[in-house]
Amino acid sequence: MKFVKRYFRELIVAGLILANIFVFLAMHARGASGLLRVYFLDIGQGDAIFIDSPTHGRMLIDGGKNRKVVSELGSILPFADNRIDLVLATHPDADHIGGLPEVFARYDVSAYLYPGVRSENNIDEELDKRVEAEGATKVLARRGMVVNFGDGAKLEILFPNQDVNNWETNRASVVAKLVYGEKSFLLTGDSPIDIENVLVRLDKADLDIDVLKAGHHGSRTSTSLAFAEATSPEYAVISAGKDNTYGHPHKEVLDILKKVGAKVVSTIDMGTIEFETDGKILEMR
Repeated sequence: MKFVKRYFRELIVAGLILANIFVFLAMHARGASGLLRVYFLDIGQGDAIFIDSPTHGRMLIDGGKNRKVVSELGSILPFADNRIDLVLATHPDADHIGGLPEVFARYDVSAYLYPGVRSENNIDEELDKRVEAEGATKVLARRGMVVNFGDGAKLEILFPNQDVNNWETNRASVVAKLVYGEKSFLLTGDSPIDIENVLVRLDKADLDIDVLKAGHHGSRTSTSLAFAEATSPEYAVISAGKDNTYGHPHKEVLDILKKVGAKVVSTIDMGTIEFETDGKILEMR
């Protein structure tokens, strides 16, 4: 695993020069599946998304608010297999990074992407300590970077496109597009409508995707009609906790998603939601 980390650091340095992050996966012992699997984990009120690429490159986006993410990962990963290649924290709110310190304590993580904004809680300080102790490479996520899994799958960073230090944390959320063949996912963190508007201006031609992770757990502060129309998803995923105090998902958002023809699925009703694609056919499991 030391070799993987050393190689990964070299690739990170080279990738930053080219505004890309390359993840080398050929040395993974498990055979290629030919399938991209994306799991929206059932971690209650929060976000945690696990990506397993066709050659088993592993990426975790956010970690929910507590250690439940560890048990969810344990139900997916092979027994005693503690490799996660890359962790991305979309923003430092507790319901997105609360479980990440434990992830870094339990798993062998090679690199860490983050937006560069601080929160008022102390979890991000604890997370920084765990990342440093792990020796993971830290990289500021910025528009134009690409995580290339080396097997046809790639994750493109669409936002932030600038320094977000001292921004409100939701507005600073990392937004990323995961692509494999003809199928794609848009992962939005808690991005509010004003940032969605920025994305529509910057990326409207490329926002047409198959799966949308609805921003901010289905809150009315995200998922405007204009954004939903631009993304025109087949599926819209809402990651939220049952009987949460915020009333997520809000009816206005559900109505908008219905209007654009999206099939809305929620961790509230389904638990962990798994998508599987060979790049041509997309299935929900």
